Amino acid sequence: MSRLLIALVVGAVATAGVAYTTLSPSLSEADLAPSASSLTEAVDIQWMTWEQAVQANTANPKPLFIDVYTDWCGWCKRMDATTFKDPKVVQFVADNFYAVKFDAEQKGDIVYDGTTFTFQKTGQRGVHALAASLLDGRLSYPSVVYLNGNMERIMISPGFKDADAILVEMKQAAGS
Repeated sequence: MSRLLIALVVGAVATAGVAYTTLSPSLSEADLAPSASSLTEAVDIQWMTWEQAVQANTANPKPLFIDVYTDWCGWCKRMDATTFKDPKVVQFVADNFYAVKFDAEQKGDIVYDGTTFTFQKTGQRGVHALAASLLDGRLSYPSVVYLNGNMERIMISPGFKDADAILVEMKQAAGS
């Protein structure tokens, strides 16, 4: 029975391909090339490490947009797949922020402003001290932290945001 179903599906796909080819014989390579809008949609936020953003900010001060996440966080993954892929969000971040992707459970030490921030093991997991500092100890993922060009916190924004909600928030933070 399953072989019959597979044969039917393969036959239907092959027939659809023949029908498409037959109905569209005049397609050129230009017709098959991605459109400008699909290329825009494929662009990603240019994420930096904390160190890269600090260095860039030293040379040219600009607000920071910090996505504090964990590998196990489902809502973090959903924001990565939806909100952070939205062309308007990608463009606004590129125009107004240094974007940092910060794993709240990363193990490496980070030296910033004379302080060494380390991973703190607690229970089965743990937290990086810089993530705890950025979030004022209120560990919630995903969270976005906005810093101004002087590396002063503008706001902490916990929880999943769709593109429209985060754009409102980013516009507010960029104006600070």
